[in-house]
Amino acid sequence: MSHRKAGNLPAVNVGQCQPFLPPEFIIQDELHLISGPLGTLSGLYEVAIDVLCARPGIGNTLIRPKVIASTATIRRAEDQVRNLFARDVQLFPPAGLEAGDSFFATAQPLTKQPGRCYVGIYAPGRSVKTALVRVYAILLQIAGEYLAVYGSGIADAYTTLVGYFNSLRELGGALRLLEDDIVQRIEYLAKQRNQPPRTLHNEDCELTSRIPSRDIPKILGLLEQPVGTPGALDVLLATNMISVGVDVPRLGLMVVNGQPKTSAEYIQATSRVGRKVSAPGMAVTVYNWSRPRDISHYERFRPYHEAIYRHVEATSVTPFAPRARDKALHAIVIALARLLHAQWAENKAASRFDRSHPITQRILDYLRSRVKAIDPSALPEVEQQLQTLLDWWQQMITQNGTDLRYQPNPFKPNEPIPVLMHAAEERGRGGSKNRSTSLREVEGESQLFVKWSN
Repeated sequence: MSHRKAGNLPAVNVGQCQPFLPPEFIIQDELHLISGPLGTLSGLYEVAIDVLCARPGIGNTLIRPKVIASTATIRRAEDQVRNLFARDVQLFPPAGLEAGDSFFATAQPLTKQPGRCYVGIYAPGRSVKTALVRVYAILLQIAGEYLAVYGSGIADAYTTLVGYFNSLRELGGALRLLEDDIVQRIEYLAKQRNQPPRTLHNEDCELTSRIPSRDIPKILGLLEQPVGTPGALDVLLATNMISVGVDVPRLGLMVVNGQPKTSAEYIQATSRVGRKVSAPGMAVTVYNWSRPRDISHYERFRPYHEAIYRHVEATSVTPFAPRARDKALHAIVIALARLLHAQWAENKAASRFDRSHPITQRILDYLRSRVKAIDPSALPEVEQQLQTLLDWWQQMITQNGTDLRYQPNPFKPNEPIPVLMHAAEERGRGGSKNRSTSLREVEGESQLFVKWSN
């Protein structure tokens, strides 16, 4: 890496050095999340990662790192792993002689150890907001009464109510209910039961994409605070962000607003409660009577939950689909060219590219082998697109000569220089291609206008 002279520090230029050994072991956590549009583009970028992590073996073979992928909710893992990593799958731990004993984990009978309790509520003729108000109010009030009778040692797990929502719009409506309707309902219930009403110390804490990343650790820390300590949460409203990486043993109560879109998401979300052996969790699902899918889940509530893992949906990963190639294939080729050949690495070296160079042929050969392993039917289209891509690069060199760069100068973003790629949020420059800067938002938004005509 080249650095300019700064103060008393001398300038540093690129020089020869002993390269680091590539990694031999890669751990991929939460494999089920790498699916859909995110998994499709991830599978395409894995092509470049796989090449860069490989080291030469005997002859022309490449030694690739071992990949360990962990997940609790997945179906057709063989297809997903093949499309993501172009590898075969070995399940660990393997299936034993008994379904309830895999040596590493043993299923405990309910008579010996209580498990998580699932409750379904269906209120036809009532609005979902009315049902939520009544469910939240009674759960919060009863938890407060149990706390007064049994103390924090037993009731602490149920004093923080986690509300799960499928969308930010639904969650926003619940925030307003917590500020007014639910508080009034708690007072009404307390009067009926001749008990003191529970006082809520927080009504606006949420764990969603709207929260800045710097504030998330603080919220997770508050979740771990037992009842009675400063900052302890009474209610936390969350979207699917809570489904991954939130491991707070003291949580024991959740209300799910409507059946989540997938069974995997439902399992992951509700498993956030009841993780402590001494405090079995309870997940209450409030079904929307105006949604046929919610009605179906309520009507089949018991058989669905008795065999819930059978209903986990298969994931879809198609890294060489046409739209995925349009988004990222050029970025993969350019990245490999820069990283595999030192003479092409600098930003100003974009014009040094040679399509007849052995490195270029190596890149093309690996892409062809990857397509054959994942989707052989797409090979002719990929081959044609690769040749079109090389023609485009050569044309950019012919038009711009040594002025061509891979990307704009980050210190002078408005400098009018020709580039091969521009960021997704920037405007193109004379034939440059779009490059993604994040895989979090891989689907472009479009506005739809309805025009009425007589």
